[in-house]
Amino acid sequence: MTGTGSETGSRAPRKRADARRNEKTLLEAAAAAFVASGVDAPVRDIAAKAGVGVGTIYRHFPTRADLVASVYRHQVEACAEAGPHLLANSPSPHTALTQWVDLFVDFLVTKHGLAEALRSDDPMFSTLHAYFIDRLVPVCAALLEAAADTGEIRGDIGALELMAGVGNLCIGADNPRYDARRLVGLLLAGLRAQ
Repeated sequence: MTGTGSETGSRAPRKRADARRNEKTLLEAAAAAFVASGVDAPVRDIAAKAGVGVGTIYRHFPTRADLVASVYRHQVEACAEAGPHLLANSPSPHTALTQWVDLFVDFLVTKHGLAEALRSDDPMFSTLHAYFIDRLVPVCAALLEAAADTGEIRGDIGALELMAGVGNLCIGADNPRYDARRLVGLLLAGLRAQ
């Protein structure tokens, strides 16, 4: 029975290209608003930044929790997709690792207000940490392995260990007298093979 649509059964309908573009624009506008004002940024400000009406946001993201979770997932995906690209296009695996960690730092330090939202009782957020780990640990592991295989870094640090270290160094990055990037740079320098 080809062509009846029955073979798609449980698959979700694919969004039109313009709907996907609108959603991406909304996610990027929301991320920028969250950086500037936290996750409680007014929806009307996000809509204005995206160049759409407030109704368009609610059509894509019926609740604030939906929007916050979608922004988080969108940014995790961008970080995950960057790893293989950097590894394929950088002069060395160490350079790729350093550039990826820089993107990871950007991801961490721009989560103004997100930590509180993720600790809330909203069930929308309960799976996001596992999603973060499932998507980013393998990317970091591949970069670490490639750099260790070329002898550029030590081979005795795990991806989750490195990511936790970077994450801990990013705590307090909103303090202008604290330079998280400098400390992360020192951590990465310590990975260099002796």
